[in-house]
Amino acid sequence: MTRRLLLTYLTITALTLVIVVVPLGLTFASRERDRLIFYVERDAQAIGSRAEDDLENDREPDLTDVFDQYTADGARIVVVDAAGRTVADSDRADIGRDYSTRPEIARALNGERVTGRRHSDTLRSDLVYVAIPVASDGQVHGAVRITLPTSTVDERVRDTWMRLAALSAIVLSIVGAVGLILARGVTRPVRQLQGAAERLAAGDLSARAGEVEGAPELASLAHQFDATAERLELLVDAQRRFVSDASQQLRTPLTALRLRLETLRPSPDDEVAVDAALAETDRLARLVQSLLELARADGARPALTDVDATAVAAERCATWADVAEAAGIELVLDAPHPCPARTVEGGLEQILDNLVSNALAVADAGTTVTVSVRAEGHGAAVRVLDEGPGMPAAHRAQATSRFWRPPGATGPGSGLGLAIVDHLAMAAGGELELSEGPEGQGLLATVHLPAPGSVP
Repeated sequence: MTRRLLLTYLTITALTLVIVVVPLGLTFASRERDRLIFYVERDAQAIGSRAEDDLENDREPDLTDVFDQYTADGARIVVVDAAGRTVADSDRADIGRDYSTRPEIARALNGERVTGRRHSDTLRSDLVYVAIPVASDGQVHGAVRITLPTSTVDERVRDTWMRLAALSAIVLSIVGAVGLILARGVTRPVRQLQGAAERLAAGDLSARAGEVEGAPELASLAHQFDATAERLELLVDAQRRFVSDASQQLRTPLTALRLRLETLRPSPDDEVAVDAALAETDRLARLVQSLLELARADGARPALTDVDATAVAAERCATWADVAEAAGIELVLDAPHPCPARTVEGGLEQILDNLVSNALAVADAGTTVTVSVRAEGHGAAVRVLDEGPGMPAAHRAQATSRFWRPPGATGPGSGLGLAIVDHLAMAAGGELELSEGPEGQGLLATVHLPAPGSVP
């Protein structure tokens, strides 16, 4: 925005200078040339007046002193009689030379005053010429022609253009400096607001714009932004405290309830009811634990760490091996090489626990759950593949929503596992991708994690 404002200032200034300076330069150049012709014409008139009597009496005028005093560089004075023959020449050329064929001389002998410019091949320069008739009582006795190189005037005009250009450059520089200061003054509060908005969007709920120096509208906007951010922080903190406190408060009575149910096994019939109550207690405990994990994940920006995804996967597979064996499921680790990745501290362990737990829950005995780790691009891909019933595309699109469970699901799940995985992956700058397994069988969950040193 600063650059656009500065370019706007400079463009307006440049257009103004063009409108003012170009006509000024052209006017000056025209006046300089007109003034030169005026002076030359005046000199020619004076010389004609001096030579008039001699031309009228067919004598050669003596203009030596005039020629010596006429100091204009490159100037030449030619005086001709009524027939067009030279009777005086400042170049001391041959007297009697016929100039009647020269257009300006011919017109002057016809009683006209002639001025103009022409290029001299001999002198290789442009010349200003003035030719006037020498006459009395209506009779033309001869003519005076003065030619003068335009180099002197051209140099003055060129110098004037250079001065105007220098002045324009100085004006543009001043406008550029002042415009830069003004533009920064205008955009500084905008950048201040932008920075606060970016921090807030990144999860820093303490981000505030603070006092903004600038237009009243921007100061009011910053005030409203800070008020909104403060209100949002209070609401989010209240929600987190509620979830955390509620989860903590629920864990204690659930633990006590489980202990009491375990002591109530009076008969085989009642034992079935007690086992069902214990199963529900376990489900509630898992739900409470998931709520706690989400409350922590929704907190301030988590700490990131670099891990070897292969080592973490091997450790979690070893932990789940007994559970898989008890369910008659083969848990396979396919991670032949170390694979560094950046993740939330402790996050990859939670990701694998949730994905492996879900896979074991839907897989049938005799099938395989495969955990694989591979390097990809600038990061790592951690995949968990089961051979269960899979999930339709419409369900995969909703699977990461909190508390969402497939229609008709009767298992012990809480609908929070994939939501936790998705949140932890995004917090590290990665993503969770759900797709069909090979040949349309099972579900393939892929977590893409960035390389070490990456910033989400």
